Amino acid sequence: MTLKTAIIGCGSIAQHRHLVEYRNNEETDITAVCDIVEERAAIAGQIYDAKTYTDYEELFQKEEVDIVSICLPNHLHASVSIAALEAGAHVLCEKPMATSTEEAERMISAAEKNGKKLMIAHNQRFVKSHRKAREIVRSGELGKIYSFRTTFGHGGPEDWSVDGKDSWFFKKDEAFIGAMGDLGVHKADLIRYILGEEFTDVAGFVENNAKDGITVDDNAVCMLRSESGILGTLAASWAYNTAEDNSTVIYAEKGMLRIEDDPDYSLVASYTNGDVINFQLGQIQSNESGGQTNTGVIDHFVESVLNDEQPLIDGHEGKKSLEIILAALESGETGKIQSLKKG
Repeated sequence: MTLKTAIIGCGSIAQHRHLVEYRNNEETDITAVCDIVEERAAIAGQIYDAKTYTDYEELFQKEEVDIVSICLPNHLHASVSIAALEAGAHVLCEKPMATSTEEAERMISAAEKNGKKLMIAHNQRFVKSHRKAREIVRSGELGKIYSFRTTFGHGGPEDWSVDGKDSWFFKKDEAFIGAMGDLGVHKADLIRYILGEEFTDVAGFVENNAKDGITVDDNAVCMLRSESGILGTLAASWAYNTAEDNSTVIYAEKGMLRIEDDPDYSLVASYTNGDVINFQLGQIQSNESGGQTNTGVIDHFVESVLNDEQPLIDGHEGKKSLEIILAALESGETGKIQSLKKG
């Protein structure tokens, strides 16, 4: 069965990841593309031999598609995802999945009501070093986990986004959130994945102190506490102007893990008994390394649909990671620690 595929939004993330990875997947056929900028849709349509639209509602009326990728500004994620689910398609939505908990819950409800898959494109769970780190943590060989630091920063989306300095990334009414939504939510999802725990408390310092003329954050540092008492920091920045940092370090009773923190090894495991194990698991893909054309996200989504299996990052998982950055924003505005405990 070949899955008929539509991509809504033909900007950089679609051009460098979704379109390329769908084309490389033998189980999918790119049937339609849509972008409010007619020329952008036309170029994508020509390259991938797909029908072109500037109105996603018209696309859903005229095309019967099996799966849809939502590659739009953040404020449109929820509404267009729900429209696609209501039209009978499975949905892969870019991160952050929504701009509020309520939007996320409506997306989840729409997926469940229509019997369709909803996946959020948190690609960091598919990085080999991250998967190996999770395996080591789960094995118990590190003993008790004490703390962590995780960081994602680069010079900003202006050199990557199709609209450059005029990108929606910098506009609060379209992006809702800046570096925290672009990068921080990835690390929130990643640290939940590696540790296998949820977080209960969040303190955030969220600033716009590096870029003039933007209305969202460009620097943020969060402090997190997990349900078992693991403490850590999460940093997200559009002001790392010399090089990208996408590292995570885990500190534990019997050793530490340095993940994407060494120039030669994607994972370094150091133990208190003196043992050091260096893992060469391949370079993490980034904007700087020439795009993200083999992330595993699309392949996993397609496999989940074909096998009728729950995606690794379903709507519930996406919502939990979203709630961390929402709490960080709230903390930054109020100066108070935010609780994620339910009830």
